[in-house]
Amino acid sequence: MPKRKLIITHNINQEYIDQINDLLPEWSVITGKDPEIWQDHVEDAEIIAGWKKGIEERLAKNTSLRWIQTWSAGIDNLPQKELESRNILISSANGVHAFPISETIFGLMLAFTRKIHTYIRNQSSRTWHHANMNLEIHQKTIGIIGVGAIGRETARIAKAFGMKVLGVRHSGRPEEYVDEMYTSEEMHSILPRCDYVVVTLPLTKETHHLFGAEEFKLMKPNTFFINIGRGETVVEEDLIKALTEGRIAGAGLDVFETEPLQTESPLWELENVIITPHTAGATEYYNQRVIEDILIPNLQEYIGENKPSINLVDYKKGY
Repeated sequence: MPKRKLIITHNINQEYIDQINDLLPEWSVITGKDPEIWQDHVEDAEIIAGWKKGIEERLAKNTSLRWIQTWSAGIDNLPQKELESRNILISSANGVHAFPISETIFGLMLAFTRKIHTYIRNQSSRTWHHANMNLEIHQKTIGIIGVGAIGRETARIAKAFGMKVLGVRHSGRPEEYVDEMYTSEEMHSILPRCDYVVVTLPLTKETHHLFGAEEFKLMKPNTFFINIGRGETVVEEDLIKALTEGRIAGAGLDVFETEPLQTESPLWELENVIITPHTAGATEYYNQRVIEDILIPNLQEYIGENKPSINLVDYKKGY
C-alpha cells in the first residue's frame, strides 16, 4: 500500500522536518523549493503546503488531495471553484504578517507625515530644504478597512500615538483598540473623517475595485491612502487621477493591479507616492510562524481525524 504523502514546497529547517516526520511516521514527507523535488509527487499528495506555479496543471490526476495549506494569507491565486467542487480543505497563513505589515503601515504613514520620503529625494540631489514640514501623526484619525489580524495590530499601535481608530469589517463586530467599528456597507460614512485610510483587505468578489473615483472623492485632500492588501481592490487609474489632481495627499502602495508594477506606470514618477514591491509581509520569522503557529497544529488536528481549524477558509466568503 503506497504511503500517504505531504508536500511542502518551501525550504524549511531540518528541525521542522524532524517534527513533521515525528507527527507523520508512516507518511512520505517531501520538502523543498525546487519544483524538481516535488512536481512528480503532486498527483498523489494528500496534503500540499505552499501553493506554487505548476501545481494546478497536475491536480486533475490527483484523487488523493484532501487539504491545501497556503504559505500566504491570500487565496485569490488558487482555483477555488475546482477545489470547492472536490471538497478540498484550504487553510491560509493569515496572521503571520501582523507584525511586519503593521510596521510597514506605520513606516509609510510616518514617512509621509514627517516628509521622510521628500528628504530622501532631496538627499540624492544634496538639497537642503524644509519641504514645508508641519504635520504630526498624534491625535489624528485612522480608518482601517479590513480589521483582521493585521488591522488589529495596526489599531493597537495607533493607540500608542493617541489616534482615533475607525474600523471596517464585514460583520461590524467590535474589536479591542478600535474606537468605532462599521460594516462594509457603512464604509463611505467614515472616509471623510480619516487622515489615513489603510486597506488590509483580501481580494474577493466583494472587494474587487472597492476603491475608485467615488471613494477618493469622499476623502479629505490631506488624507494619505495606504494599501497593503491586494492591488485589485483599487481602481489604479482612479487612484492616479486622485493623486495627480490633489484630491488626496499621497499613497503608500505595496500592492498593485499588475505585479511587478509596469515600468510605464505614472505611479513611479509621482512625488506623493511611496512604492514597495509587495514586501510588507516579509520577515525573518515567516516560516517559523507558518509552521509553528499554523501548519503543525493543523496537522495534529488532521491526523486526529478532525478538520484543521486554524485559518480554515470559507469558500463562500473567499477567505
